Amino acid sequence: MPITDTQEITRWLTRTKVIAIVGLSPKTDRPSHAVAQFLLVRGYDIIPVNPACKEMLGRPCYPDLALIPRAVDMVDVFRKAEDVLPIAQEAIRIGAKCLWLQLGVINPQAVALAEAAGLAVVEDRCLKIEYTQRFGLQPVGGLSV
Repeated sequence: MPITDTQEITRWLTRTKVIAIVGLSPKTDRPSHAVAQFLLVRGYDIIPVNPACKEMLGRPCYPDLALIPRAVDMVDVFRKAEDVLPIAQEAIRIGAKCLWLQLGVINPQAVALAEAAGLAVVEDRCLKIEYTQRFGLQPVGGLSV
């Protein structure tokens, strides 16, 4: 079952440092872009994942998770539900600790696979909304894994 407990979600928000955002859009009016900017300002290390871009938000952009050359704590997914299973498989292969599926992204098969591999999973929730509910709009100091 995906994590729904408020305290557990808070723990993931405070212990996560590096977030790969799959489906991050270069369009500033898209929710993924707003969420990424919000998280950057709050001290998270954002890694854009989008095969159509070379760079976003001043950071290198990767076509898929497998090509990211460093460790990733969380994979945040802004893709259609039917696209999530291969992303979950990649998240497992790269050793991510958490798979976060944004609002409206529900895929029981991907959730079961990720959980069976030991990943924490949050489904159908927005990182920005969850962060704001717990910490307001101010940056939180001391973020660490």
